[in-house]
Amino acid sequence: MPIPKAELHLHIEGTLEPELAFTLAARNGLALPYADAEELRARYRFQDLQSFLDLYYELMAVLRTEEDFTDLAEAYLARAAAQGVRHAEIFFDPQAHLARGVPMGTVVAGLARALDRAPERHGVTTRLILCFLRDASPESAAETLAAARPYLDHITGVGLDSAEAGNPPSLFRAVYEEAARLGLRRVAHAGEEGPAAYVREALDVLGVERIDHGLRSVEDPALVERLVRARVPLTVCPLSNVRLRAVDVLSAHPLRAMLEAGLVVTVNSDDPAYFGGYAEDNLRAAADALRLGEDQVRLLARNSFEASFLDDAEDLRAAYLAEVEAYTF
Repeated sequence: MPIPKAELHLHIEGTLEPELAFTLAARNGLALPYADAEELRARYRFQDLQSFLDLYYELMAVLRTEEDFTDLAEAYLARAAAQGVRHAEIFFDPQAHLARGVPMGTVVAGLARALDRAPERHGVTTRLILCFLRDASPESAAETLAAARPYLDHITGVGLDSAEAGNPPSLFRAVYEEAARLGLRRVAHAGEEGPAAYVREALDVLGVERIDHGLRSVEDPALVERLVRARVPLTVCPLSNVRLRAVDVLSAHPLRAMLEAGLVVTVNSDDPAYFGGYAEDNLRAAADALRLGEDQVRLLARNSFEASFLDDAEDLRAAYLAEVEAYTF
């Protein structure tokens, strides 16, 4: 059994495996431009973030109904549970669905149906985080948050994702200020393909509590010192970083150096259907490539629960941490 862990950086649309994409396409009367799942899977070779995003948004077309979103989330939760995930904080991209005419309520209700029964069905607790697309306008982000207001009882926080280069966090100051007024937690992708300066902006301008990715932080020693001092978590995704060329090979990944610097790092799967591995796959691959010891693997698992938004369930967080400490390799 894998070590218990929380997954804090997971895009639910990025869990759409080719087989499920074909199933949903058939159910909705759609024709995918691929002969079969194997031909589609062969497309999962990316040169950079944008080449991945092009396919990611193309395949979203199969997600139309509440049932589709429920089935998508159910498939992820089953895989996550098998990989030792006890708590998952799940991103979703409503703008990409709204643009296709799929209402916010359809998306949230479909996801919520799976998430609400996940503790009993899969032994996994969850939180749902609405992400804004940074390559869409700040005005679109504001409209999306407004559309989500009737559903905030299902939504814990907001995030910022999609193409980072040339789309600094500061563009989204106003919508993050509104999210804060609504009592939502705040995270943002920063320092993946964008510079370390974007990590600073996310902290200073958006007031985020966690940084998603944050790899480029290591290029700024003063920023590293700040992140360590404030214990700002970084949700790192090793296999994604290699597949999208943020690092050349896994053995060159800065994860080990980040741990040794005292950063609160967690390991996550990002878009696992596209990048070749779920949570435990990422953890094992990184541990093997970087020669992480048992103490470091346990620290990564501990960090994942401590960095989670389980503040309203401290007894549950304590129980998960006890599972980590009791785990035998």
